[in-house]
This record gives sequence, structure tokens and C-alpha cells, in this order.
Amino acid sequence: MKTIALLYGGRSGEHEVSCCSAASVYDALDRTKYNVIAVAVDKDGKWYPQKNAEFKTAEGFGRVLDIKRDGLWFVNHFPENDKLVIRNIKTGEEIIADAVFPVMHGTYCEDGTLQGLLDLAGVPYVGSGVLGSSVGMDKDFAKKILDESGIPVVPWITVVPSDLETSYDFLVEELEMELGYPCFVKPANAGSSVGITKVKKESELKPALLAAFEYDRKVIIEKAVNCREIECAVMGNSVPKASVLGEINSTHEFYSYEAKYIDSKGAETKIPADIDEKISEEIRECAELAYEALNLEGLSRVDFFLDKESGEFYLNEVNTLPGFTSISMYPKLWEKTGVNYSSLLDMLIDFAVERHRIKSALKVDFS
Repeated sequence: MKTIALLYGGRSGEHEVSCCSAASVYDALDRTKYNVIAVAVDKDGKWYPQKNAEFKTAEGFGRVLDIKRDGLWFVNHFPENDKLVIRNIKTGEEIIADAVFPVMHGTYCEDGTLQGLLDLAGVPYVGSGVLGSSVGMDKDFAKKILDESGIPVVPWITVVPSDLETSYDFLVEELEMELGYPCFVKPANAGSSVGITKVKKESELKPALLAAFEYDRKVIIEKAVNCREIECAVMGNSVPKASVLGEINSTHEFYSYEAKYIDSKGAETKIPADIDEKISEEIRECAELAYEALNLEGLSRVDFFLDKESGEFYLNEVNTLPGFTSISMYPKLWEKTGVNYSSLLDMLIDFAVERHRIKSALKVDFS
């Protein structure tokens, strides 16, 4: 029986979302196949194995995995027989896992940082590796790669903090010429719609940029599209497979953090989405192409905009560790495709073990 370390929490603005996702995954992992150890990562980055995982109710999120902060634990940063070892340096107690299932979102969680640590430790883990995770997280670089690969993306402008001081007037002029209003201002490296503002006029631009810069040192401004929001779940390693499509209908002005997680009536979902069969197939194929172009592995949710006026679609973003809450689209899309929640988790763990086996067979020295 494999021991799975379920990582949750993390040093990001999506910490609470992760605790909610983790509660669902913790319940659904098959205890006849796995010994599951919940391992919390606190907001300060400290790791806390939960000997007896407990749940609590969090306002706006419902049932979440709690975090008990007990002990001082260190993680091995070198291979130990393909195991993750977490040691309490005060007592000598060890927690040993055969594989890691990160249910963590945002910076220091799905941006390649955590994946680099797990690669150093030489342990199998669910999800993309360092490159796919970091590129998938960075909306600016992801768009550049997708655009170069011939995949349609929404037009955007990239902004760094110095632009506000040295070339703000030029930025305003460029925005008005290339994108126009309304537009969306987003941190380049964040998820769950954290730090996003819809800007309708020039006077709202600088406050929106300053708000986004609180979450990242790079921000993108994106053209607003009068669209339907379509989502596709993808899984696999070298051969990705796409699910049926789903549609998000937000009751808010846009699909914000509040609409996703706080307001129980913030959005309605329709699976499968009511889309022409030919367009649906094209979007699914595009999702698989994007998965390969960005070097993604394991799983990803690929989000699209379907223009209500032109009928054209654009790839909005990829989520390399999508939400796994009870209302999250990724597991719901696979359920409608014929893969239930527990079977989906089994498959994702199998992909992690397969990738680790292949990678471990590669030579690391030359003699």
C-alpha cells in the first residue's frame, strides 16, 4: 500500500482555497490502496504533518482541512530511495511517503518552486514538472509560447513596476490604441482571479495596476472579450486526453475570486457546454496542443473564451494544479466524461509514478 502525502495550504493568496480542495481529495482517496497523510504548509512556509487530520468550517469555503501546528519539521532535499522524508528535528520522528499529491494553488505552490523541491528529493508527485509549472503559471510567458505555437490568445500588454514611473503615459496610449476599454488587469503569476480588476476607463487603470502589483512584480493588461467562458480538463503525460467541455456563467460582472469561492450563487455551470460539435472538438484539440506546447504533465484545466459576436475562441489560461473542491470544474468535467472522482485521483497518481520512473532512468553523470 502506497503512502501518499497530501500537501495543502501554502504561501500564497490561494491558501484557503487549497485547504478546501484538500478536504475533498482527502475524503476521496481510496483507503484500500493508500495510506494518506495530510501535510499542511502554513502561510510562513513551515510544514506540519497532521497525525489525525481534522476538518473545520471556514466562512465562504465550507468544510476545509484544518492545520495543527505542532513540531519543527524538515524535508529531505536529496533522494532517499524515492521517498519523501519529513523529520521532526526535535523528536526524531519521521513521516515517509511514496508519492506526493499537491493540492496547492498559486505562488510557491504551482509555479515550479515546490516541484523543484520534490525533484531534488527524488519523489513522485502529481502534476507538471518545474518547467511546465513555471511557464503555465506565468500568464505572460504562457501567452508568448502559445502565440508562437499558433494557438489563439487574447491580445495583451505586459507591465513591470518601472513602467509606472518612466513610461506610464506611453502605456496608456498603447493600451488605448491596441486594447481599448474595458480591459482586465491581472497579476502575471496568480490564480483563482486573485488581484484581477476590470478597468472601464483610464482613471481606473493605475489603481488596478497597483492592486495587481501587490501579488506579483509583473502584470498583464488584457483585452476584454464579450465571451462565454469555456473550460476543458486535460490529463496524461506524453499523450494528453481532453474531457468534455463545461461552461461557467458568472452572476458577477466577471468570474472573480468572490464568484468562485465566496458567493454560493456566484456562478452556474453547465456540463457539457451547449456548443456546436465542430467548435467543441476544435477547442478540445487546442487544449491538448496547448498542454504539449507548455510541457504540461499529469493534469491541467485549460480555460477558453468563446467570442459571442465572432464565434472565435481564444485560450485564456492554463491551471496546472486546478481546484479540487466539491464544486470545482476539473473533477466535475471528468465525471461527465465518465471518470469518477476516486478513479481520477488513482489515474493522476499513476501518471506521477510513471513520469518518475521514466525520469529516474535517465543518466545524471557522464563517465
